Amino acid sequence: MIGTQAQRLFIPVRIAVLTVSDTRSLAEDRSGRTLADRIVEAGHELAARDIVTDDRDRIRERVLSWSRDENIDVVITTGGTGFTGRDVTPEALEPIFEKRMDGFSEVFHRISYDKIGTSTIQSRATGGVVNATFVFVLPGSPGACKDAWDGILKPQLDYRHMPCNFVEIMPRLDEHLKRGGGKTA
Repeated sequence: MIGTQAQRLFIPVRIAVLTVSDTRSLAEDRSGRTLADRIVEAGHELAARDIVTDDRDRIRERVLSWSRDENIDVVITTGGTGFTGRDVTPEALEPIFEKRMDGFSEVFHRISYDKIGTSTIQSRATGGVVNATFVFVLPGSPGACKDAWDGILKPQLDYRHMPCNFVEIMPRLDEHLKRGGGKTA
């Protein structure tokens, strides 16, 4: 049965938001602000928020840095998922995914299709795990950020969500490292 279990206590998650843009400042960043507001409203901690240009190395370095920070459990990026020459967020991050989350993209597109129709194919939203940290790559529009948060991330980042959720598996994301079977990026 899908839903929440009242007997389970809410566990706040520490989430960092990275906006990828050549044209916005943090003050003008509506998509990042949308995510930050929703994160706090849901009871989670906004652990960090930043903006970087559409540069593969800068995007990758910020996400890798946050993924190594013990005070960050999840990284959400917004921007750079389209098809123009400057849209490089998936190229920056997918190569460092230890595990790719194909279902995130599929569900995001299903939700998005219901709102914007076939225009959803112009986004390359993706998700994965980097250094035992969940990483979600969202389009740069406030609407897409709302859809991804409200329809996928909010329930999956709530420990009370059943039948399963991301929070309950977070302690086990680095099991392969504890056994010596892998190394961090």
